[in-house]
Amino acid sequence: MDHEVVIIGAGLAGLSCARTLAAAGIDVVVVEKSDGVGGRVRTDSVDGYRLDRGFQILLTAYPELDRWFDLDALDFRRFRAGANVWTGSRFARVGDPLRRPSDLVSTLLAPIGSFADKLRILQLVASVRRGKARSLLSRPEMTTMKRLERGGFSPIMIDRFFRPLFAGIQLDPDLEVSSRRFEMIMRMLAVGDTGVPAFGMGTLSDTLATPLPNGSVQLNRAVLGIDSGRVSFADGGSTTARVVVVATDGPTASALTSVSDPGSRSVAALWFAADESPLAGPVLALDGAASGPVKNFAVMTEVSPAYAPIGRHLAVAAVPGAPARSSELETESRSQLRSWFGPVVDRWDLLRIDRIEHAQPNQEPPFSPKKPVRIDANLFVCGDHRDTASIQGALYSGRRTAEAVLAQFANAT
Repeated sequence: MDHEVVIIGAGLAGLSCARTLAAAGIDVVVVEKSDGVGGRVRTDSVDGYRLDRGFQILLTAYPELDRWFDLDALDFRRFRAGANVWTGSRFARVGDPLRRPSDLVSTLLAPIGSFADKLRILQLVASVRRGKARSLLSRPEMTTMKRLERGGFSPIMIDRFFRPLFAGIQLDPDLEVSSRRFEMIMRMLAVGDTGVPAFGMGTLSDTLATPLPNGSVQLNRAVLGIDSGRVSFADGGSTTARVVVVATDGPTASALTSVSDPGSRSVAALWFAADESPLAGPVLALDGAASGPVKNFAVMTEVSPAYAPIGRHLAVAAVPGAPARSSELETESRSQLRSWFGPVVDRWDLLRIDRIEHAQPNQEPPFSPKKPVRIDANLFVCGDHRDTASIQGALYSGRRTAEAVLAQFANAT
């Protein structure tokens, strides 16, 4: 036996699993097919700009974060609560007056719904904040759209605010995802902040991997198959372990094990470099007018200047689904953003288009987190597809899988 545990995949789930096992004194190795750790949570340096793998933000209310990260040490930078909503002719500021009283008047006057709609948001927030977070996962389940309709929200409020917001967070422009997940995200937004580490989301992955023993993470090792504790690699080699943990995305886990493919929600992100910022301050812009493929837009240098070289700005446009070819996607997105910001958009340099086929597992009803992680005596599986489609879900899934492995080892002695 070469190792006690081999983990396939160095994303957040695999890394949190490895950290938990290593802390318990287990001989663990992580094998990763790519050239770096992080999976979908990586940051690349491109001509002095920091490009995350798609537009990502971190919700500070995730319970698992305090276990693994010191946000102050990461120089965490926050978005302003709320959003600037494009209404077809202008941006309307919708904020959280409890956190930022200066947003009260603009929020009340924003043409995104009636005064009653805005009172219903307060009622929704009060509802999701009530009780323990996990209790939200046992509430009656329906689609997000049905939950909003039952909450009395008008079509204009749903289309101008909730649809573009959750098109970004849940990659769900049709509001099909489980109401349980929607309510959990609403709670996280209500009780915490949103933002990014100053030097990019990949900092999370690097921070998680750094304490692992030297040599325990092996990169550029693509796995071909698993057979009774033996892991075979594309380079012709193999390794054996008492337990193998598959810590990949859902489709890959389905190919390697007997777990079912959860389905995928895809997204594209267009990264633009600009001389001047089209937005003032660390704000999220939403398309509340269905004006084009871009649903969310942000200037990352307004949140953290470290995302770009001095004197330059970095903007990102998020397009859930993104079926168009890259050339068409750029043309359609620029046309839409030109209607928002004017002809200056034509002078922006396109740095990269990220097209992420599996950005999140699909979690439409029926949605049941905490799916089983043990497949048989020497095979386990973890990832956000076993819990919630989020950074929280990935971190928690990795840890609870490691704890299940440790419990099995303890029972065997």
